[in-house]
Amino acid sequence: MASLPVHFSRNNLSPPSLSGRIRRSAFPEPRSFATVHCSAGDNRDNGQGLKKSLLPIKEFGCIACAVISACTLTLASPVIAANQRLPPLSTDPNRCEQAFVGNTIGQANGVYDKPLDLRFCDYTNDQSNLKGKTLSAALMSGAKFDGADMTEVVMSKAYAVGASFKGVNFSNAVIDRVNFGKSDLKGAVFKNTVLSGSTFDEANLEDVVFEDTIIGYIDLQKICRNTTINEEGRLVLGCR
Repeated sequence: MASLPVHFSRNNLSPPSLSGRIRRSAFPEPRSFATVHCSAGDNRDNGQGLKKSLLPIKEFGCIACAVISACTLTLASPVIAANQRLPPLSTDPNRCEQAFVGNTIGQANGVYDKPLDLRFCDYTNDQSNLKGKTLSAALMSGAKFDGADMTEVVMSKAYAVGASFKGVNFSNAVIDRVNFGKSDLKGAVFKNTVLSGSTFDEANLEDVVFEDTIIGYIDLQKICRNTTINEEGRLVLGCR
């Protein structure tokens, strides 16, 4: 029986061809650990012919172990899936105001008993209450943040599918592993912003500013597939 420790890391490498205005993420991203146990048949028979016949089986065991390890790497992901069942909408009449307070350290790490539920809340043009807040693991689907000042916010593991962030200023923010699927980010500003592990599937990134954005190479490849990014944005990002 062999035990293979498999370490997961979201560290990304930035190739030398990237634009100088895009910086590789210096933040050590959380790692997950798992152990894959593999075994290959071991026969102690003194017959050389039988031992030779077992060699392909042992080799197959090693191949199977490698396949299992690769599958484990693929399946392990801290990002909230777009099709994940979300909890019922909070009945707290003051739930939208909770964004002005932010959440706890436990919530910031994605561990909580009661989620920060901001779904369908309207923060349009808010210029003071959201700045610098910790909104990690927040549920933001259907919420409106158009024109809001969200500089220096921390949004680790937030779920913002279908939310509207048109013209939002995300300068100096930490946008780590946020799901922006199908959200509207037209004209948003990600100046000097950490965008590690965040996804933008089917999101509107028209006229988004990516000046000095801190983003890893793998994340950059994914975001460059978004066809709504204009030529200037693609040039700044270094998309090919």
